[in-house]
Amino acid sequence: MSVRKLKPVTPGQRFRIVNNFDQVTTTKPEKSLTKGISKSGGRNNTGKMTMRFIGGGHKRKYRIIDFKRNKQGTAEVLSIEYDPNRTSFIALVQYKDGEKKYIIAQNGLKVGQIIENGDAVAPEVGNAMKLKNMPLGTVISCIELRPGQGALMARSAGSYAQLIAREGKFATLKMPSGEIRLVLVECMATVGAVSNSDHQTEVSGKAGRSRWKGRRPRTRSMVMNPVDHPMGGGEGRATGGIPRNKNGIPAKGFKTRYKKKASNKYIVERRKK
Repeated sequence: MSVRKLKPVTPGQRFRIVNNFDQVTTTKPEKSLTKGISKSGGRNNTGKMTMRFIGGGHKRKYRIIDFKRNKQGTAEVLSIEYDPNRTSFIALVQYKDGEKKYIIAQNGLKVGQIIENGDAVAPEVGNAMKLKNMPLGTVISCIELRPGQGALMARSAGSYAQLIAREGKFATLKMPSGEIRLVLVECMATVGAVSNSDHQTEVSGKAGRSRWKGRRPRTRSMVMNPVDHPMGGGEGRATGGIPRNKNGIPAKGFKTRYKKKASNKYIVERRKK
């Protein structure tokens, strides 16, 4: 993957850094694996706005992704595609029986490559298998939290975890955040880091690009009135006091995780600050 800086021929391109999309091979999605997606505008089923600063944006089609990877056998990678609904690229694969599916693409995945799902599978990029069959030290992504649930962890662009130990029915993983936690060895994961690792280095260059993505301008809490936000009000330019959200819950260091959460016992070491 690579990025490039544009020539400053317009104000919007002066600071813009774009993706070259070297890994992407086609612009048209598989029609049978897409469906319409409607925008909420930040409103719930009664029409009340429950999330601010959402609305507009370009029309999209949702790509149906196979997060479970539970179909046994080999498949050929037909194309690597851009997905407007996620930061990573996706791969269109076709199994021997002719069935096509979308999966999250990994770095190094190429068109024509044969990937495999199953137990006795080589630990090569793109292959999916259970944690109990992977060699220690393997870089993995798209990890299940419970067997058969489908991938939940390490799915965004460039993210990956590492299998560092295995004991009994649990495997020890080092997560992208730095957290070390236990996951059942029966859970599936994909070998390799998620594609589009240069996503973090991209620069949009102008505010309009955020509007295309459906993100409306965000009002700073300090410039609001006290009736609208706890950090609002005051004579002249004020600091806003203790950083907190609209409901008064402190930010910047305040832990919101439930202290008695059942899954706490599976976390060996918390993420680094």
